[in-house]
Amino acid sequence: MLRKFLKAEKVMVENRKVKVKYWELRTKRGARRYSAEILISPEDCIILDDDSVSNLEARTACLVPATLYSRLISSKPTAA
Repeated sequence: MLRKFLKAEKVMVENRKVKVKYWELRTKRGARRYSAEILISPEDCIILDDDSVSNLEARTACLVPATLYSRLISSKPTAA
Protein backbone atom coordinates (compact mmCIF):
# COMPACT_ATOMS: atom_id res chain seq x y z
CA MET A 1 0.00 0.00 0.00
CA LEU A 2 1.15 3.50 -0.82
CA ARG A 3 0.51 6.24 1.74
CA LYS A 4 -0.03 9.92 0.84
CA PHE A 5 0.02 12.74 3.40
CA LEU A 6 -3.20 14.81 3.38
CA LYS A 7 -2.96 17.29 6.23
CA ALA A 8 -1.93 17.93 9.83
CA GLU A 9 -3.83 19.70 12.55
CA LYS A 10 -3.75 20.27 16.28
CA VAL A 11 -6.70 19.33 18.46
CA MET A 12 -7.04 21.44 21.61
CA VAL A 13 -8.25 19.80 24.80
CA GLU A 14 -8.32 22.33 27.62
CA ASN A 15 -4.76 23.75 27.51
CA ARG A 16 -3.12 20.84 25.72
CA LYS A 17 -2.46 20.51 21.97
CA VAL A 18 -2.50 17.08 20.34
CA LYS A 19 -1.00 16.71 16.86
CA VAL A 20 -3.02 14.73 14.29
CA LYS A 21 -1.79 13.73 10.82
CA TYR A 22 -4.18 12.46 8.14
CA TRP A 23 -3.10 10.02 5.44
CA GLU A 24 -4.68 8.49 2.34
CA LEU A 25 -3.88 4.87 1.58
CA ARG A 26 -4.41 3.04 -1.67
CA THR A 27 -4.98 -0.69 -1.34
CA LYS A 28 -3.69 -3.17 -3.87
CA ARG A 29 -7.17 -3.23 -5.41
CA GLY A 30 -7.20 0.55 -5.82
CA ALA A 31 -9.61 1.38 -3.00
CA ARG A 32 -9.00 4.42 -0.83
CA ARG A 33 -8.64 4.18 2.94
CA TYR A 34 -7.85 6.98 5.33
CA SER A 35 -5.81 6.97 8.53
CA ALA A 36 -5.18 9.44 11.34
CA GLU A 37 -2.06 9.35 13.49
CA ILE A 38 -2.83 10.90 16.86
CA LEU A 39 0.34 11.77 18.78
CA ILE A 40 -0.55 11.95 22.47
CA SER A 41 3.13 11.96 23.49
CA PRO A 42 6.38 10.83 21.83
CA GLU A 43 5.83 7.29 23.10
CA ASP A 44 2.03 7.25 22.82
CA CYS A 45 0.50 7.21 19.32
CA ILE A 46 -3.00 6.11 18.28
CA ILE A 47 -3.91 5.21 14.70
CA LEU A 48 -7.51 5.31 13.43
CA ASP A 49 -8.72 4.04 10.05
CA ASP A 50 -11.92 4.80 8.14
CA ASP A 51 -13.44 4.98 4.67
CA SER A 52 -13.75 8.79 4.62
CA VAL A 53 -11.85 11.76 5.98
CA SER A 54 -15.00 13.36 7.41
CA ASN A 55 -15.81 10.25 9.46
CA LEU A 56 -12.20 10.09 10.60
CA GLU A 57 -12.24 13.74 11.71
CA ALA A 58 -15.45 13.18 13.67
CA ARG A 59 -14.04 10.08 15.37
CA THR A 60 -10.80 11.91 16.16
CA ALA A 61 -12.70 14.83 17.73
CA CYS A 62 -14.42 12.40 20.13
CA LEU A 63 -11.48 10.09 20.77
CA VAL A 64 -8.76 12.62 21.63
CA PRO A 65 -10.49 14.20 24.67
CA ALA A 66 -11.71 10.81 25.90
CA THR A 67 -8.21 9.34 25.61
CA LEU A 68 -6.55 12.24 27.42
CA TYR A 69 -9.08 12.16 30.27
CA SER A 70 -8.91 8.37 30.64
CA ARG A 71 -5.09 8.44 30.72
CA LEU A 72 -5.21 11.20 33.33
CA ILE A 73 -7.56 9.13 35.51
CA SER A 74 -5.53 5.94 35.13
CA SER A 75 -2.28 7.70 36.09
CA LYS A 76 -3.61 8.92 39.43
CA PRO A 77 -2.76 6.72 42.42
CA THR A 78 -5.72 4.99 44.02
CA ALA A 79 -6.59 5.53 47.67
CA ALA A 80 -6.14 2.51 49.91
